[in-house]
Amino acid sequence: MGKWPISIYGGGRYHALSVVDLVSQKALTDIDTGALNGPHGLAFVGGKVWFTAEGAKAVARYDPATGSIDWIMGTGQNRTHMIYVTADEKQIYTTNVGSATLSILQKVALPPLGTPPGVRPSPGAMPSPQQVASQPRMDWNQTVIPVGKGDEGFDVSPDGRELWTANAQDGTLSIIDIATQRLTSTVDGKIFGANRLKFTPDGKLVLISSLRSGDLVIYDGASRKEFKRVNIGHGAAGILTDPDGTRAFVACSPDNYVTILDLRTLSVTRHLDVGGEPDGLAWAVRP
Repeated sequence: MGKWPISIYGGGRYHALSVVDLVSQKALTDIDTGALNGPHGLAFVGGKVWFTAEGAKAVARYDPATGSIDWIMGTGQNRTHMIYVTADEKQIYTTNVGSATLSILQKVALPPLGTPPGVRPSPGAMPSPQQVASQPRMDWNQTVIPVGKGDEGFDVSPDGRELWTANAQDGTLSIIDIATQRLTSTVDGKIFGANRLKFTPDGKLVLISSLRSGDLVIYDGASRKEFKRVNIGHGAAGILTDPDGTRAFVACSPDNYVTILDLRTLSVTRHLDVGGEPDGLAWAVRP
């Protein structure tokens, strides 16, 4: 991927996605999101950019091929913040920090509207009722699930069965069964100031960062119990794991560095001094 969009958040006020050419390391023309202010969470699925618009209480999709935002859906929830889009583009998960909820948006087929009452189509002017009946409409349904206060960081287990949220205000973890779309467990993790949550690629461990304590809290995914706490600085934020599951990279915003954690020994091996209060992290693979 030669170009990379970056959400310009501004606490929910701004309305742009900045674009950077990763090869030349130069800024390109911004994408103006208009009334979709407060873009924050980003996902890249199906060749398109999916993002939350916190200030607009919505999620949206940008198509680089047409240079336009081609889909928008409101959540009606406060501070729609982080986003996850399934590979088949049929489900979207997003945390709503101010409402203490999780939204599950599911693409579904609905019955056709059919011919409006009192309207008799002219022959050849429009599809016959039989043709209309054979073409279902596609739409999105939203399920809103109450979780913990200050839910922000979340992730989906590699097997696609569970979704875990980290709830910053009450220090809990909420675990949701995706198939039934129900909250199945609330874990009193005492992880106050939780910022991000990430499964390891094998699904065995769950990593939760805390901006308040600077700890990376490590949970056993199967037993749902705390395994270890590793202090990595004065404030732990974004988390990124190697695809092979050997390392985790954790942004330490107050320290201006990224910590590298060996996932085999669960110990810090190195700090990358990057400056500028690092937060979100992502992979960019050059061909």
